[in-house]
Amino acid sequence: MKIILFSRPQVARTAEEIRLLLDAIRRFGTEYAVNEEFVPVVRQLTGGEISAEHIYGQRLAPAASEQSIMVCYGGDGTLLEGVHRLGGAPVPVLGINAGHLGFLTSAPNAGLDELFRRIAAGEFATEARSLLSVTGDFAEQPDSHLALNEFTVQRHGAGMIAVETYVDNQMVATYHGDGVIVSTPTGSTAYSLSAGGPVVVPACRCLTITPLAPHNLTMRPVVIPDDSIISLRIRIRHSGAFVTLDNRTYPISQPGDFTVRRAEERIFLAVPHNISFYDTLRDKMMWGIDIRS
Repeated sequence: MKIILFSRPQVARTAEEIRLLLDAIRRFGTEYAVNEEFVPVVRQLTGGEISAEHIYGQRLAPAASEQSIMVCYGGDGTLLEGVHRLGGAPVPVLGINAGHLGFLTSAPNAGLDELFRRIAAGEFATEARSLLSVTGDFAEQPDSHLALNEFTVQRHGAGMIAVETYVDNQMVATYHGDGVIVSTPTGSTAYSLSAGGPVVVPACRCLTITPLAPHNLTMRPVVIPDDSIISLRIRIRHSGAFVTLDNRTYPISQPGDFTVRRAEERIFLAVPHNISFYDTLRDKMMWGIDIRS
């Protein structure tokens, strides 16, 4: 099993944490490759060097193979960027939570020896997760049209924007406000959740449309089948706007039209421990904890 390690330079770590991580990878005799942005951090904090044959860049193809697993060390943002780097390649992705909330990075930043022993032995299950595919009037074309969590349209400035929203050519509503989020089940616990969207179990075959600060207070999130095609027509009067694919931001032409559908590609989250979505939900949301004392 080859480990494709991905981490972002801005993730806070100590020299000891990095040493433990790399030692655990090497201890079980697995091949590995480290993204080029992370190499200077390793050098600065530990004084160690990573040889050229163990470094990969923006093009992941030489590093990936059928017997590979991507290990993302950081928070959910790190995992989203790692998934983007894969570009839809069917490589399992495992997140080690060195961040904060961590709905996607479920493996704890402890017990690394046991974790990598399981990886080396192939002792992990995978969960297929849907991706979004987005096309439309990007002012600057993205290098990938895929998103794991969500696609959003958002205002830029003080004025409202209007987003005419259609599902399979049937009009749902015109959302006047800050914008709209189209979310996968995986993304239901991300931006959509903070905007009042529902929590969706990842196995559900659906998408959600969640308005952002709608001017009409009767507007509510809508859950639709994931084989639907969503059309968004953006109308701007006194404000600018931009769109996002997960954590990647792009300006848009004014006005702009976008089409969102479930992508043919999927990603596979590796699950090394017997941790269910409901366990993670209770833990991260602190459901059932008595805070009265």
